[in-house]
Amino acid sequence: MAVPARRTSKTKKNQRRSPKKLDQPNVSVDSKTGDAHMSHRVSLDGYYNGKKVI
Repeated sequence: MAVPARRTSKTKKNQRRSPKKLDQPNVSVDSKTGDAHMSHRVSLDGYYNGKKVI
């Protein structure tokens, strides 16, 4: 099995992981209720795409 010759430094490790940061969630406003919710998710009232689903 292959073994690394040297330990990876903290800087190199952090540079490799840098594109994996968390982005802000996309928040959209429901046209019927006016509530803010995450995109492609059912709102707290049970509406999705202007229709009652729950």
